[in-house]
Amino acid sequence: MNDTVVQAETATPEAAEAPRGRRAGGGREAKRAARSARSAQSVPYITRKIPYFEVIDEEGLQIIERNADTILEEVGIDFRDDPEALDLFRKAGCDVKGERVRFPRGLARKLVQDTAPREFMQHARNPAHNVVIGGKNTVFAPAYGSPFVRDLDKGRRYATIEDFQNFVKLTYMANALHHSGGTICEPVDLPVNKRHFDMVYSHMKYSDKPFMGSVTHPERAQDTVEMTKILFGDNWIDPLTGKPRTAVINLINANSPMTFDETMLGAAKVYARANQACIITPFILAGAMSPVTVAGTAAQTLAEALAGMAFVQLCSPGAPVVLGSFASSISMQSGAPTFGTPEPALVLYVMAALARRLGVPFRSGGGLCGSKISDAQAASESANTLLPTCLGGVNFVLHTAGWLEGGLSMGYEKFIMDVDQAGMMHTLLNGVDLTENGQAMDAIREVGPGKHFLGCAHTQANFESAFYRSPITDNNSFEQWEAEGSRDLTQRANALWKKQLAEYEAPAMDVATDEGILDYVNRRKASFPDSNI
Repeated sequence: MNDTVVQAETATPEAAEAPRGRRAGGGREAKRAARSARSAQSVPYITRKIPYFEVIDEEGLQIIERNADTILEEVGIDFRDDPEALDLFRKAGCDVKGERVRFPRGLARKLVQDTAPREFMQHARNPAHNVVIGGKNTVFAPAYGSPFVRDLDKGRRYATIEDFQNFVKLTYMANALHHSGGTICEPVDLPVNKRHFDMVYSHMKYSDKPFMGSVTHPERAQDTVEMTKILFGDNWIDPLTGKPRTAVINLINANSPMTFDETMLGAAKVYARANQACIITPFILAGAMSPVTVAGTAAQTLAEALAGMAFVQLCSPGAPVVLGSFASSISMQSGAPTFGTPEPALVLYVMAALARRLGVPFRSGGGLCGSKISDAQAASESANTLLPTCLGGVNFVLHTAGWLEGGLSMGYEKFIMDVDQAGMMHTLLNGVDLTENGQAMDAIREVGPGKHFLGCAHTQANFESAFYRSPITDNNSFEQWEAEGSRDLTQRANALWKKQLAEYEAPAMDVATDEGILDYVNRRKASFPDSNI
């Protein structure tokens, strides 16, 4: 798999935005835009070439694994309002009393390791965008679940289906993002019980990258599966296995602490039995939904995730599962969630190692922050989340781009800023080039002592692809920056997302397939009344 460094996302907008009468700037910006366009490269996902960063040794990992088994054996997990789930666990040898399931020591781990794949491919309608989730691979997806959106012009407001479509388009155009994501923002202008049709269709229509399915009701999960069947047509069934191709991934959250509800269990059953991938993620704000310590939070996270993944394997042995971890902390003074702090980073590093030991892909991380706007706090907290994400070895990165306000808002400018950071992570994970060109000994011999490398043959051959080039940061002189409008990073990001949406072109889609999906959607929408629940 080609994992060439991803360079700038697109040409910078300064040439179009700069004041009239500027002298040399226009030519300089045109050249920079041309270089950026030439150097922009897209890869379907990253395959890391650097080691994992480990924060705990073998003995420590074994302690946490033993504690997770103790939680499963002595405390147990509640599976609410789902008699079938309880029956599956009872038949597997668990102790079931009421809705509480207790696992014999080691059983949940065995159920997962016996049948769950170590890695799997999620297929996109464009095979060039297929992603492999697991192993040494990293897949970046945008943020998920925000009811609000924010931009520099209109401020904070409720999200609409137009906003949702905008973010699908921006994600499609972002070389540094590999996945279209799921509920990028909640289109509150549509009925709650029908908006999943429009969201799933938007992913299918406006992007050809892989996407996530609806999980807010089992029927909505089934609608996602049926729409995906139409999208893939004759390619839905893998001729080698006779099973559906894995074309959807979805997010199944535990109701931490130590509880799964009937909505998540019902969606998981639908997807597992259709051979679609389930991310089992305990949603934890440490101090409220888990202990305040890193080791305690990690043990509880592992126990909850093991129980959920074991359930998926009992529903459909071999169905793809991902061990998810969303663990942040709270302010002990106000109770508000906090992001970008050291303790959640330590949980991430520990959980990544535990997932590798278990032998399943791992989901966590992103560009998380508590800031309300795209300011220095947002940048700092997001960087302090994204870097551990990449160093620790997360395979599926939800919330890579756009996250603001603890997940309540999806920011247009923040999205552009985060995509830039994700591009830098491509370069970091690609590691050190030790080819003959990377060693650059010819250049060193050519230049020798006391001269410079600007004009040597090696520099001339590599200058277009040397170093990551940000499309939004400014490294010009003060005078040049002032001549271009004295804009800060947020203003430059604002100009770029508008430029990208203006230049967006939808990926080609078969007309009959499009009509088939819309026909299904229209018939299903007409079959039941609108509702806001």
